Amino acid sequence: MDLISALVGLGALLAATVAIGIVVKWRQGRPQRHIPHEVVEPHRLGADSLGRTATLLQFSTELCAKCPGVHRMLSSVADAHDGVRHLDIDVTHRPDIAKHFHVLQTPTTLLLDRNGAVQTRFGGAPNRDVLELEVTRLVSEPAHA
Repeated sequence: MDLISALVGLGALLAATVAIGIVVKWRQGRPQRHIPHEVVEPHRLGADSLGRTATLLQFSTELCAKCPGVHRMLSSVADAHDGVRHLDIDVTHRPDIAKHFHVLQTPTTLLLDRNGAVQTRFGGAPNRDVLELEVTRLVSEPAHA
């Protein structure tokens, strides 16, 4: 009886682990829009300014394998849209910024509006088509007076 209980417990633990893994993998790279709209100050990040219409703020680390590819993609998207700027912040030596923005994985990308308010968050490598849609949506919104 003891062996059967152990096998049942092990099976339940394995099923729970697989389910959590599937949920985490499903959420990676998907936009999150229901987030607190904090206003990001560029000087806190070591930048002189944000983009005129939007900013793609990437958090990466020195050992991140996906970060260089995401950097190239975000730079390309920013270059394709007038007034959009890409900033890449290496949080390896800035744990204060990682903690403040709740960066639990790299890359993490925040899409900021013209005022620096966080509009969309991507955990992991964002899907380029979804990112383009989010940037286009934000850039096409009229300026708030």
